[in-house]
Amino acid sequence: MKRLQIFGLLNKDMDQIEKELYRSVQGDDDLLSETSLHLLRAGGKRLRPVFVLMGGKFGTYDLDKLKRVAIPLELIHSASLVHDDVIDDAELRRGEPTVKAKWGDKIAMYTGDYIYAKALVMTSGLKNPLIHQILSKAMVEMSIGEMEQIRDFFNSGQSVRHYLRRIRRKTALLIAVSCQLGALAADAEPGTARLLYNYGYNVGMAFQIRDDLLDLSGTEKQIGKPPGSDMRQGNITLPVIYTLQDDRLRSRLLEELEAIREGNSGVGRAIDLILSGDGISRAEELASRYIAKALEALDQLPSNRTKRNLRDIAFFVTGRAY
Repeated sequence: MKRLQIFGLLNKDMDQIEKELYRSVQGDDDLLSETSLHLLRAGGKRLRPVFVLMGGKFGTYDLDKLKRVAIPLELIHSASLVHDDVIDDAELRRGEPTVKAKWGDKIAMYTGDYIYAKALVMTSGLKNPLIHQILSKAMVEMSIGEMEQIRDFFNSGQSVRHYLRRIRRKTALLIAVSCQLGALAADAEPGTARLLYNYGYNVGMAFQIRDDLLDLSGTEKQIGKPPGSDMRQGNITLPVIYTLQDDRLRSRLLEELEAIREGNSGVGRAIDLILSGDGISRAEELASRYIAKALEALDQLPSNRTKRNLRDIAFFVTGRAY
């Protein structure tokens, strides 16, 4: 299921955004068009554009205006994935070879830069300066989050708080501003935009925690890459941090992490250790708490069909299997 069925009436508009998403990266250079399309055609849930459109339902819904926010947000997300795959030396993304794997690091980095630039070109037609300020600040925060992750590769001493700050920057913030900017582009009330931001932030936090859980407990078919990829790359995620807090498992997991870092071991034994403790269940509990906060924000919004769909997405994030 590449797009949530609960999108309902948005399907027609999302089909248009999908087509324009492809068009937005074509025409300037044959190779950059090919590499960019390769990533976009690999699929994805397109959550960020959907959140923009749903945010727009709380104001004056205008697809022509909203798409100038929805498409750039998806492009920014996609560009960050191209760069991530270079940093992580990843071979697969959504079950397909990465741009890095097919064309090499240099072409991949310029592809990411090109997609970022295309996002900025599209937003240039928006007249609300607040939208530009929010979007540019989010891009800065994303870059800081990426740098924090690189600095913390194989850092087994990092705290839960440090992890949460990193995923706020890397993931939650872009989902939060997707909801917020959709409302602002539709001239919704400022209070409504703030509530949508709070909803998106908490859903985004839960989404990333769940993604980190799937990396350890999902199958390659489910997640589109080999299980344990985060740990193999040195990315210490929440279930790992919780397991390291368990005195019964800490020393053995530290040994496995060091062996992985040195290239002397796969991730299988480390995953088994994590699954034997309560790190998974504790991470799931925290994700559920973020969803509860998202629903609290949602309860304060006007009742309409979109509000029900946003509630459905929150529950989907908690229990998703991909």
